[in-house]
Amino acid sequence: MVVIGLLVKAFADAAIQWDVVGDQLTNGTFARGAWETLKITVLSMVIGVVLGAILAVMRLSPNPVLSAVAWGYIWFFRGTPVLVQIFLWFNLSLVFETLDLGFIYKDEMNDVMTPFVAALLALGLNEAAYMAEITRAGIQSVDTGQTEAAHALGMKGAQTMRRIVLPQAMRVIIPPTGNEFINMLKTSSLAFAIGYGELFLRGRQLGSRTLAVMESLIVVSVWYLLLTTVFSIGQYYLERHYARGSNRALPPTPLQRIKAHLTSFRVESRVGANA
Repeated sequence: MVVIGLLVKAFADAAIQWDVVGDQLTNGTFARGAWETLKITVLSMVIGVVLGAILAVMRLSPNPVLSAVAWGYIWFFRGTPVLVQIFLWFNLSLVFETLDLGFIYKDEMNDVMTPFVAALLALGLNEAAYMAEITRAGIQSVDTGQTEAAHALGMKGAQTMRRIVLPQAMRVIIPPTGNEFINMLKTSSLAFAIGYGELFLRGRQLGSRTLAVMESLIVVSVWYLLLTTVFSIGQYYLERHYARGSNRALPPTPLQRIKAHLTSFRVESRVGANA
């Protein structure tokens, strides 16, 4: 508490224009940056979750080719930094000058690989490697007897995976996936390096123009805290939803706990008054 108090005092005494911080919190520049951050986060997670599920099934496949391809994908994307992957995609025109899909589509790679596309591919494909391991762990957490029972009822492999295994695996998959989403909100700030107008880049640009560097960084931090808090609450209730199958009595929500404390406080007050 002493250390926290000293930090608060240091920031309060520093030459920070807190009125500027208050004004910039509602600045449209930061709101647009937050929207771009949220947009690329959601799209990257969609790519990561869908491709990760496919890679997880490939990794567990008895087919050695599918398993090896999935392992190689995960090995590469987990072994190289996200920032390097962003620059690799952004500079892909050095390898392929044009994107030629025959009669379907053809264009210069520089025109195709915009900062948004490069960041989306890098973040989404990198996330797929992590989601593949998360999904694989969730699938393996389901008892093999469930699969054997489904096969005994005549279900095919894909049907068993979709209707029996994955619904039960969600209880294990959801918590780390929520953490990955929140982490993606912050990791997306790396896209500033190639000029994508997400939240962090908007803060840097405003700080450079107005020389209010620390003020801009504080505003950016507040926006990130707001986004992560909202999605952390959503993650809590999503986990609670999928825990219904394993927990007979779910723990009370924060609102229910507050209500219970208020009720007990009122009862104690009435008892004390009557005494």
